[in-house]
Amino acid sequence: MKVLLLKDPKDKESGPDPYVKELGSYSLEATLIPVLSFEFTSLDSLFEKLSHPECYGGLVFTSPRALEAIKICLKEKSKKEAWSKSLKQMWNIKPTYVVGKATASLVEEIGLIPQGEKTGNAEKLAEYICSREKPNSSALLFPCGALKREVLPTVLRGKGIPLESLTVYQTTQHPDLQEALSSYFSQQGVPASVVFFSPSGVRFCLQHIQKLSGDLINQVKFAAIGPSTAEALRSAGVAVSCTAGSPTAQELAAAIHTALHTHSC
Repeated sequence: MKVLLLKDPKDKESGPDPYVKELGSYSLEATLIPVLSFEFTSLDSLFEKLSHPECYGGLVFTSPRALEAIKICLKEKSKKEAWSKSLKQMWNIKPTYVVGKATASLVEEIGLIPQGEKTGNAEKLAEYICSREKPNSSALLFPCGALKREVLPTVLRGKGIPLESLTVYQTTQHPDLQEALSSYFSQQGVPASVVFFSPSGVRFCLQHIQKLSGDLINQVKFAAIGPSTAEALRSAGVAVSCTAGSPTAQELAAAIHTALHTHSC
């Protein structure tokens, strides 16, 4: 059975994409189609803030893209030297809170130690942070996207924990998305399952997929990587067959396998 994954492939240098590999272990043939394109912004401002760890109580990352913004900054020789020489060690005295393994691994790549990766979503991460931070302490620096959800800031604000958000990337539709979807459906047919990885993906893809599936749309099992994506699908009037228990390849593959072999998940 075929599964359409609406996400970027993992970097080829780091081996096969874990989602494709994990679904393959269930004899499911997965195809990746990139949905989103990212434009990085405010990078000078980002590094200026990273240059003053003494002003903050720690870092918060809920997206791999925020780490990509930092990695772009560190491509500049002088900034990379400053980071390696002192800034990295100064930030490592403080907590770096993250959601999910993908974000955690990128945090490790820049030399920091992630906390909270098993929380799985912004709501649970907010609870985790609240259990560790004191009200009215130094602000946590939160590099994020323009489309960030307000769950985490709202929860922290309610507990008196200061959070300083900085928008470091904008999310847009991938320029090749419609062409890639049309090509997939014409060559592979209607997949058994379609997996969404973000509310933005739902906004950019769903109508195209419904149109391309035609009368077979009701046979497709729609899956979501997490609760916010599942909610976006439901808000668009789509029945969600399954949601990954945590945002990992293993959890998602198991959920899809179950959904495809039962009438409900």
